[in-house]
Amino acid sequence: MAHHELSPPPRPEGCELCGRPSPLTKHHLIPRALHGKARYRRRFDRVERLTAILWLCHPCHKHIHALLSERELADQYRSREALMAHPDIGSFVDWLAGKPPGFKPKRAVRRRQGR
Repeated sequence: MAHHELSPPPRPEGCELCGRPSPLTKHHLIPRALHGKARYRRRFDRVERLTAILWLCHPCHKHIHALLSERELADQYRSREALMAHPDIGSFVDWLAGKPPGFKPKRAVRRRQGR
């Protein structure tokens, strides 16, 4: 298998959710902590586990992980469209998209239950 097959998608100019130009982080659509679990190894091949990535700004990335567990992410929210369809994520992204580059939300994100 060639190394380039395992490379993340190219880094875009802005966040793949809110579109703002800012420093970006890799969001693994199938969380790395689950890559070794048999359930996810059966469902997703190695290339998909390693390359299913969105480039996100810090506020969008933090918001997603504050709301959803790793299993929820892998089972139900492993695409940009699925994330945007989540009401709390979609409304946050719409709100953040109108803010200037470098803006950091000051309000605390509601944490998911069971942490």
